[in-house]
Amino acid sequence: MSSQMQKRLEKRTIVITRAEGQSSEVKESLKELGAKVLDLPALVIGPPSEWGPVDEALGEIESFHWVIFSSANGVQAIEQRLNLINKSLRHKPTTLKLAAVGRKTAQCLERLGAKVDFVPPNFISESLIEHFPTSAIGLKILLPRVESGGRALLTKAFTKAGAKVIEIAAYESQCPLKMPISTIQAIEKEKVDAIVFCSGKTVTNTATLLSNNVGTNWLQKLNNVKVISIGPQTSKSCERFFKSVDKEANPHNIDGLINSCIELLGHRV
Repeated sequence: MSSQMQKRLEKRTIVITRAEGQSSEVKESLKELGAKVLDLPALVIGPPSEWGPVDEALGEIESFHWVIFSSANGVQAIEQRLNLINKSLRHKPTTLKLAAVGRKTAQCLERLGAKVDFVPPNFISESLIEHFPTSAIGLKILLPRVESGGRALLTKAFTKAGAKVIEIAAYESQCPLKMPISTIQAIEKEKVDAIVFCSGKTVTNTATLLSNNVGTNWLQKLNNVKVISIGPQTSKSCERFFKSVDKEANPHNIDGLINSCIELLGHRV
């Protein structure tokens, strides 16, 4: 990256709101562009309330035609559970194919040595349904997902198309109790230029965290803050809780988010 590009976001302060331990790529990219990046972890990832349905499905993994992963969290949860019975996604049955919604999810599978058979051109569930490479009629599909707060779009669409879909809660995401002090202080002093959201649940949880940690007037503190969303569903949540969305990433991925920050806040080079 040229020195000019490195200065595109100089003197800008951007808040990122991903799960704990999952913001490094976004953070480093923004910092390389000169931005001051503040963390606001809005999700804590943990196990589902019960493992029974997951273990039952994985015990008969050979009977499925596809596993569709919509997040890296789902990949990690399923791999860890398979390891307990001396199996892995890397050594999956030859008749089983893997689909991933999004580059990050696909990369998570690739790091495990698991072949990714399909990634939709746009990193949203609607694109996976539209571009799925084969007819769904007669397919048996395993769909690991978050226990609460996710959408049932994939299940409904593939069931309607003639597939048998087994949906399992592979992990749960919850709202943290506290925010980093430095982030609270920056928001209270109105020193933030933008806040970036990567899912609808991070939007909901961030609103809760701000209300609990900044006060009932938290939205007023964000009057001059740009709200940036990764995709259409996240944008809907932004409009609901933050009353606006200034930019939606296109494409709907990390690169799109970074480019949106540059377009809204970047200095000319």
